[in-house]
Amino acid sequence: MLDIKITPAQALKPQPDPDKLVFGKTFTDHMFLMDYTGGQGWHDPRVVPYGPLPFDLSCMVFHYAQEIFEGMKAYRTPAGQVQLFRPYENAARLNSSCRRMCIPEIPEEDFVQAVKAVVGMDRAWVPHKVGASLYIRPFIIATDNGLGVHASHSYLFAVICCPVGAYYPEGINPVKIYVEDEDVRAVKGGTGFTKCGGNYAASIKAGELAERKGFAQVLWLDGVEKKYVEEVGSMNILFKIDGKIYTAACTGTVLPGVTRRSCIELLKDWGYEVIEGPLAIADVMKAGHEGKLEEVFGTGTAAVVSPVKELDWKGDKVFINDGKIGPVTQKLYDTMTGMQWGKIPDTKGWIVPVCKG
Repeated sequence: MLDIKITPAQALKPQPDPDKLVFGKTFTDHMFLMDYTGGQGWHDPRVVPYGPLPFDLSCMVFHYAQEIFEGMKAYRTPAGQVQLFRPYENAARLNSSCRRMCIPEIPEEDFVQAVKAVVGMDRAWVPHKVGASLYIRPFIIATDNGLGVHASHSYLFAVICCPVGAYYPEGINPVKIYVEDEDVRAVKGGTGFTKCGGNYAASIKAGELAERKGFAQVLWLDGVEKKYVEEVGSMNILFKIDGKIYTAACTGTVLPGVTRRSCIELLKDWGYEVIEGPLAIADVMKAGHEGKLEEVFGTGTAAVVSPVKELDWKGDKVFINDGKIGPVTQKLYDTMTGMQWGKIPDTKGWIVPVCKG
């Protein structure tokens, strides 16, 4: 159990208009910080007023990218309770990233306690508006000063939060996906399964190109043969082909998404066969042209479930379900968001309450 020191902000910031929330632009009144020092371990857990921190320009995170992060949300129920969705899964994934990036792990209970502390402190920032939520960004950065490629001996763990609006304010709109066949995002033995900034930096070029061509996201193929589907820029992706659900396995190159895992568990509960393994993009396109590609959807914290209406691979296009959200995708979205916002019972034990009001 962490002994967290609380320093309340002397002046609270005005909260933004809940109808005009922009992702990642407005942050709450407080943040959680905790330091790591070699030989001492994690220490000095605290909630303090949100604000900038001083770093030396030789700080290792700037030069060698030894850092990791998580993404999760807090939701307000109709009764006013603030709650988290599967935070221990985020804690476990953070530690998996820690091991790969040579960063000291944080006990899962401490991670969840830290998140609860700052969310509870800023519970007034959790939107009351339907579909809106409080986005939570826990992260760890290397803080040693000096150049030289080696693991840092000191780190900072921080948790910051920002209110975000509904991902689909006007209803769910299926998106167009561009299949990237030149650049690669990850290879086995690399960092593809971690949530580190370098993975996202490597995806920006293809993402910018796809956006210029009118696509919402990039679908990445495997880094060796450029043959098998892996994941979309900020989401995992699943395909319903001839009644079965297919998705790439998490074997080192695909981020093990919390939403992905939750959807797979629900699908199995509902009697669907879920196949996690290699799926060639050529087979996906063939299924699309034969009318067997029934639904395609991404899964992630931000969108929860995002239906796909079109895939473009080397100029070959397939269109899915007449551009409409499919029944399985809709059921997953309704079930997941229903539990997250407390509109339907949590039958899986996934919800962790933070506080009332």
